[in-house]
Amino acid sequence: MRAAALFPEVRMPRFIKSPDTHSRSRKRWWLFVGCGLAFCLVMWFGAGQFFLAPQPILVGVLHSQTGPIAVSEQAMIDAERLAFEEINAAGGLLGRPIKWIVADGASDWPTFAREADRLIHEEDVTVLFGCWTSASRKSVLPVLEKSDHLLIYPMAYEGLESCPNVIYTGAAPNQQITPAVQWCQSALNARRFFLLGSDYIWPHCVNAIISDQLMGLGVEKVAEKYVPFGSTDLNSYVQEIVDTQPDVILCSVVGDSAIAFFRELREAGISPDDIPVISFAIAEDELRSTNHTDMVGHYAAWNYFQSIDSEENRQFVSAFKTRYGADRVTSDVIAAAYNSVYLWANAVRESGNTDVQQVRNALRQQSLNAPEGIIAVDPGTQHTWRPVYIGRIKEDAQFDIVWSSNVSVRPVPYPITRSKTSWDTFVRELNRRWGGWANTGTTQPEETPEND
Repeated sequence: MRAAALFPEVRMPRFIKSPDTHSRSRKRWWLFVGCGLAFCLVMWFGAGQFFLAPQPILVGVLHSQTGPIAVSEQAMIDAERLAFEEINAAGGLLGRPIKWIVADGASDWPTFAREADRLIHEEDVTVLFGCWTSASRKSVLPVLEKSDHLLIYPMAYEGLESCPNVIYTGAAPNQQITPAVQWCQSALNARRFFLLGSDYIWPHCVNAIISDQLMGLGVEKVAEKYVPFGSTDLNSYVQEIVDTQPDVILCSVVGDSAIAFFRELREAGISPDDIPVISFAIAEDELRSTNHTDMVGHYAAWNYFQSIDSEENRQFVSAFKTRYGADRVTSDVIAAAYNSVYLWANAVRESGNTDVQQVRNALRQQSLNAPEGIIAVDPGTQHTWRPVYIGRIKEDAQFDIVWSSNVSVRPVPYPITRSKTSWDTFVRELNRRWGGWANTGTTQPEETPEND
């Protein structure tokens, strides 16, 4: 018998794999598992990007919803909300929706500062829109400077400030105050001026600017008086007006105090034909929410009135009324708040992101065909070119425009009657005397510092 038959070849059973084959199979299995996991991860994140909404752009809205200034500031929130909603309806910014977080400054300056800090550091907003009074803005400035953040401030104010962390979209003094004084002299033939304001930083600075201008014009300042902030007892001030009989009253009284002032004037028998008032703080929205018959025939100086006859303004007024009701009105601060959002949105698109510094730089180059006309941010001062209007209050709570600059006016935050150093010293001295940005005492102001 052959050896091959005696010792047949031993073969491995077919169902038993060799060690090498088993190793290769395990590698293929782990490769399959790894590819599967990778595919799942890709699908997970891809589906998340496809199905989940993009992260919103967070912005802060900081205005008074309570307290004596709420009567004026609430409408600014409405204007900003309208602009946000319009932008979101058009697709948002950079493919992302805007989400706005509203904080209540409560007509209280320390509250404004605390809420600004919270919006920036806890809510992580990319920009702040807000403030009304200069006291609230001044209180927020240290928060902005410490965090190098950005506020867009949509209110006419006294100037005497230029902060890199603020874009000023309301009027500088040469876009509201000084044109009104000049108009009073030329159109009303006024020679004797009574200055009345609320007792905080804005009216004191406004009246210092006016005082310089009156001196230059060679006319008389009959009196300069201040009402405690929020007070509605103005009888003694009106009595002094009765006693002194000025040609015109320049009024920087704000909020509930302003409404009380006009009521006291009417009750004292003073009509606009006798002694007209030029207000720097009364607009259509205040007229709508009060018994405006006390104010008919008096005047206001602003950069916008609802009665402006332009297609852009008609569209704006229509959109505002459609959103909030046919009884609502627009006003300068409403237009400025609305414009502020669109100027910022254009800067975000131009910079391609929401980085505070890049958006701030892009804002310096923005312009807008706004409801009041062409406006533009001045790159040197970060204030806004705007036209100037003076209007007379009508019985329908609107304004008859009696004078216009016809073109946008370049902002000059520091009037040339004094040096910048002198103006800065004047502001610091007010802050030192009061220990803040409003006078909580009852004394009348000290003499205005002399010009350099």
